[in-house]
Amino acid sequence: MTDHPPGSLERWEARFAGPDYLFGTEPNAFLRREAARLRPGDRVLALADGEGRNGVFLAQQGLDVLSVDFSPTALAKAQSLARTRGVSLRTEQVDLEQWDWPVAAFDAVAAVFIQFAPPDLRARIFAGIRTVLKPGGLLLLEGYGPRQLEYKTGGPSTLDHLYTEALLREAFEGFEFLLLSENDRMIEEGAGHVGLSCLVDLVARKPL
Repeated sequence: MTDHPPGSLERWEARFAGPDYLFGTEPNAFLRREAARLRPGDRVLALADGEGRNGVFLAQQGLDVLSVDFSPTALAKAQSLARTRGVSLRTEQVDLEQWDWPVAAFDAVAAVFIQFAPPDLRARIFAGIRTVLKPGGLLLLEGYGPRQLEYKTGGPSTLDHLYTEALLREAFEGFEFLLLSENDRMIEEGAGHVGLSCLVDLVARKPL
């Protein structure tokens, strides 16, 4: 396979080109646990949702979900999964470096393992999350912490792409932190995330 620059569309298309779902078709365990905080009918943005396992799960909970990703191939697989599960899922191809984040458009944002972004882009994405959430809206975010570099069971290979509790507290200063924890857990999410992992979980509410 030809090497592509890390942020290139070709790289992401190649990553999702196979018939299997890279991270499986079941939702992320953190998202499954925390989705009970959402109300049927809430508008939810599933950010960098890949092949749709999380967006489809949220749609199954009666939520109005927009699943965005850079890869058209991933979004097509998300739509296929939604049809298989008998739910409606809105999808949109989005380059988060260029996206015009809609203001106060969503009751919740699901951001699960979106750690492709270097610090400067990550700061813009976090600012975008602040923008799109309605007052009182919820952010459900999970990512890898620094010990993940030792475990090597998925995620980025560079420290500056990883989360710490302090980084997230600073990024979402002013939010009400309902959950913020770093912990080690075994995960099994397709071929992409398997084994003991250092995870940082955040549930935070935008102020009214």
